[in-house]
Amino acid sequence: MNNKRAALSEAAGAVVIYSAAVFLHFLYPLTGASPLSILLGAVNESVWEHVKIFSIAYVGYAVLQLCWIGLPFRRYAVAKCIGLYTMMAAMIGFYYLYTAFVGRSVYQVDILSSLVFVIAVQALSCRLETSGNRLADYFYPAMLLLMLYYVMFFSFTIYPPKVGLFRDPLSGRYGVVTKIGKK
Repeated sequence: MNNKRAALSEAAGAVVIYSAAVFLHFLYPLTGASPLSILLGAVNESVWEHVKIFSIAYVGYAVLQLCWIGLPFRRYAVAKCIGLYTMMAAMIGFYYLYTAFVGRSVYQVDILSSLVFVIAVQALSCRLETSGNRLADYFYPAMLLLMLYYVMFFSFTIYPPKVGLFRDPLSGRYGVVTKIGKK
């Protein structure tokens, strides 16, 4: 794949991923807490649930992109796995860093930083896909990390550890919020 086509695809991906994440944020209440929305949408306002919706949108676009463009699978999977974990770590790390300094979460910073991280990770994966690196050599560890990703996201939504990352700041509860629209 040529560099220009890869860059165009990744740039379009940033828009699609961000838009899909916004939709997934509201999926749970829009569907009346359907079982599928519990797995794919944000079930509360915790940091974890926000990272989850961006990650699901990222992986969803990666699958579409793979089918649409037809990149070498192993190289592509490793690049996207690196991007996925980079995005999750950056979002969580930045959130806790800036809130430690500011003393609270700022909605506008959360929104803008999410967009910046999506764009940065798309650029990173584009760079990795088009570089001369031997990414395909890391295919099996990347697949293991992707399996870990699915286990984490689908189990931690339903059975979240009782730590701050999973705590809904509005209700003080963890995991699935049973009463939609009520605090």
